[in-house]
Amino acid sequence: MKKSALQIARAAYLPKLPVTLTGAVLAVEGEPTHSVADQEEIAKLFPNTYGLPELRFEKNPNPTVGKPINVGVILSGGQAPGGHNVICGLFDGVKKINKDSRLYGFLMGPGGLVDHNYKELTSDIIDEYRNTGGFDIIGSGRTKLEKKEQFDKGLEILKELNISALVIIGGDDSNTNAAVLAEYYKSINAGVQVIGCPKTIDGDLKNEVVEASFGFDTATKVYSELIGNIQRDCFSAKKYWHFIKLMGRSASHIALECALQTQPNVCIISEEIEANNSTLEDIVNSIALTVAARSANGKNFGTVLIPEGLIEFIPAMKNLIAELNDLLAKNPDVAAMTPAEQRQFVIDHLCDKNAKTYAALPEGVARQLTLDRDPHGNVQVSLIETEKLLSEMVANRLEVLRSEGKFNGKFAAQHHFFGYEGRCAAPSNFDADYCYALGYNAACLIASGVTGYMSSLRNLTKPSVQWLAGGIPISMMFNMERRHGEMKPVIQKALVRLDGTPFRRFAAKRDEWAMNECYVFPGPIQYFGPAEVCDQPTQTLKYEHLDK
Repeated sequence: MKKSALQIARAAYLPKLPVTLTGAVLAVEGEPTHSVADQEEIAKLFPNTYGLPELRFEKNPNPTVGKPINVGVILSGGQAPGGHNVICGLFDGVKKINKDSRLYGFLMGPGGLVDHNYKELTSDIIDEYRNTGGFDIIGSGRTKLEKKEQFDKGLEILKELNISALVIIGGDDSNTNAAVLAEYYKSINAGVQVIGCPKTIDGDLKNEVVEASFGFDTATKVYSELIGNIQRDCFSAKKYWHFIKLMGRSASHIALECALQTQPNVCIISEEIEANNSTLEDIVNSIALTVAARSANGKNFGTVLIPEGLIEFIPAMKNLIAELNDLLAKNPDVAAMTPAEQRQFVIDHLCDKNAKTYAALPEGVARQLTLDRDPHGNVQVSLIETEKLLSEMVANRLEVLRSEGKFNGKFAAQHHFFGYEGRCAAPSNFDADYCYALGYNAACLIASGVTGYMSSLRNLTKPSVQWLAGGIPISMMFNMERRHGEMKPVIQKALVRLDGTPFRRFAAKRDEWAMNECYVFPGPIQYFGPAEVCDQPTQTLKYEHLDK
């Protein structure tokens, strides 16, 4: 495969490890932990891996040579920049334990473990993928590991390859799977450790002990470059309103970070919509009034950022979707009905209030709400063209304002959805370092003999050599949530905190941004040059550290 000049240059980049990990490490135990909620229920479900202590790594004054170990690795869920570096760091880490250690990659996600599809990752393969984007080294998939038959089938190939540790690289659901698998293998004394690594560009896998999920830094910088380019065009042509939907199904972290980086005229934060009990009409009216106010100043242009999961945060829509999820889980035959039959069936079987909300939706949006769910039973909100829905409704609202003499301008909309553009970008220096260290740190957790832990790095606003390394029990992040009509343990998603510094900084400036062109043009990710250009963490991470 022909390589670009950037690929060749990036291959030479050497990620910077935290100083603690540059030699032999010693795992120091902290206090026992408990889950963030539903402690009694979680403890009963995870009797072998609940209540474990946090671990931090320190320099080991008495290093010893470890025995060779065979390790398996899985990439699970959607792609995120830096996944290859996690595997590279893991490879280097297990080779540091013992040069005869071996690493096996299971192909196309968790399904590769169940179906026994794998390949050994040798140094020749690993070196081809250092500091590159994508998950193509072994591929990824969304198979959900939740059945005993799957666990047992996976154990067959782990035993055959003499694999004693498995690393699952994924988001909240994937790491939930890792914890369930760790618990099961521990309960049957399978002799297989399971370690997780926090991945998701959505940024919703974070908490007091996980400061950031990998890929968020790179993806938001890619999106912010594109938004900045659009804003420059917007400011140049002065004739379009750009409605830009951004990835982020369950939280608005991407939209908020991109707003902090680019300073658009409007940015909707789903969590605020829910907190204010806002309706779809409230959102439309707010945007329309901003359009009208700018138009009165001769500005018939602007930018609107929209989080992908907005629909699910509008209270009336959220209630509708919750009941829809249960209804469709209990009635799988609905998928075989015609669109007209589906619509009538849903209306007939919902409560009156939700049926009224559903019936009032445009047919296209209503249809999308009843489409097939993802493997976790969630509405595929990326298929709902919220950006077009809002712009059309804003246009209609503006015509009402025009008839009332409150709008006399022009309104022309352009639509964008930035999603896949950011998932496989070459990782920023931050993500290249962070991901490599996460993988290397996972190897240290394996060497420490623990299971049911997530690789953890903290102090992330400091230079990477000052990051603090260790591990946290995955079970401490659990709460109980309804999935497929049943209550199940899952990692609690981190939503945008309306009392947090990132949101408060945004809220303090948005009225000024609405009426003026305060646009910032971040430009493309820089890999070579001064640290203030190349190595800066996200605005979100900087502001969150001010809260600590």
